[in-house]
Amino acid sequence: MKHASVRAIQPLCLGSYPTPIRRSTPPDARGGELWIKDDGGTASLYGGNKVRKLEYVLAAARARGARRILTFGAGGSHHVLATTLYARTVGIATAAVLWPQPWSAHAEETLRAALGAGLQAVPVGSRAAAPLGLIRIRARGDYLVPPGGSSPTGALGYLRATRELAQQVRAREAPEPDAIVVPFGSGGTAAGMLAGIVREGLKSRVVAVDVAIGSPAGVMLILALARAALRTDGATEGLSGLARRLTVERGHLGAGYGHATAAGAAATEHAGALGLTLDPTYTAKTFAAALDVVRRSPEQAVLYWHTLSSRPLEPLLADAPQTLPPELVALLPREN
Repeated sequence: MKHASVRAIQPLCLGSYPTPIRRSTPPDARGGELWIKDDGGTASLYGGNKVRKLEYVLAAARARGARRILTFGAGGSHHVLATTLYARTVGIATAAVLWPQPWSAHAEETLRAALGAGLQAVPVGSRAAAPLGLIRIRARGDYLVPPGGSSPTGALGYLRATRELAQQVRAREAPEPDAIVVPFGSGGTAAGMLAGIVREGLKSRVVAVDVAIGSPAGVMLILALARAALRTDGATEGLSGLARRLTVERGHLGAGYGHATAAGAAATEHAGALGLTLDPTYTAKTFAAALDVVRRSPEQAVLYWHTLSSRPLEPLLADAPQTLPPELVALLPREN
């Protein structure tokens, strides 16, 4: 599918769109406007940002005749859970090479839910060891999906989502955002959004909040994915043009991926008053960054794009193991 038009990839219909957008109240009235686009309820089975990516990824996998999705992620990966759930609905199994992340109750429940949905989990000792895990289990009929579903194909989901936002702006449901704040883990959501604002001619810039990479090299990852997604959609844009619309915010990573921060905890409390539930790994840090952007951006409209599933995990835990199998406990080490 290299450089094929998005029209050649017929996405699956997994979600329900458009997702709602609303004005909210920032804690500091001296800043700009805070708007929220809530992708928490993208689908009834399991929501969040992974659904939009999987509509394209799983369509491509089926077109290739895949028998199994082979992917990667941290121990409590939302992407791995969502992939396992939705691949199962189209008759495709899922295996994932998993590396450790700090324990949290949410991360453990996410992993247990994935196991209950049929995930074949292959633990490795670190992210650097993931290629060895891949070699160990890769088989004929596997369709390889990068962490987070962040391929040019997966990024099409958020290129299309930005088109949805543009339609809401044109319908005057919200102003055209000056800044769109999203998490930056594997890069696919931010890249698709960056491609989308260029494709739709929006004035917005993307503020990608680094929750995982902690390196300046992350910028090039987003830019390369965005350019590839545009080409797949039949458009072009140089790296310099994309770079002018992108800001990577590195001040909220804290001690690293999966480690909670004080700013994230404060943001979680404020979000709760707004009816939003955050997780410490991605959305708490991202919402904290969005509040910072609002405070320092008077007279600007700042859009926080919420990416965490709002669907309860309890129904998905009904068929899950009550505790993690011994061989997977090390994936979620508890801090002393």
